[in-house]
Amino acid sequence: MKFLAFVCADDDLLLPASENTIEEWLATTPQRAEGHRLRGREDATTVRDHGALVTDGPFADTKEWIAGYDILDCASVDEAIAIAARHPMAKYGAIELRPFHD
Repeated sequence: MKFLAFVCADDDLLLPASENTIEEWLATTPQRAEGHRLRGREDATTVRDHGALVTDGPFADTKEWIAGYDILDCASVDEAIAIAARHPMAKYGAIELRPFHD
C-alpha cells in the first residue's frame, strides 16, 4: 500500500540546522520509495478555475506549509504511521499521510 507523506513545516517550529536526523531517517527507512524537499511557499503558484485564476503563493494562508514529500510503500497504515512518527519533522512540524487510490 503506497502513501504520500506530506512533510509540513511550521515557521515557529523549524528543524534546527544542527540536527542531522533527516539523513539518519532516510538511511533507516527502506519503505521510502522516493521524496524531495520543496522550495518555500513564496515560490508557490496556485491555479484555479481551469486557469482563469492564477495566484502567487500557496492555496491557503496558514502557519504550516508543505516543505517536501515522501512516498512510502508499506504493508499497512499502521506501518506508515510508525514510519511517519520517526520522521524528524513529526517533532518540528507534521507529517500528513494520504493513501494512493488503487
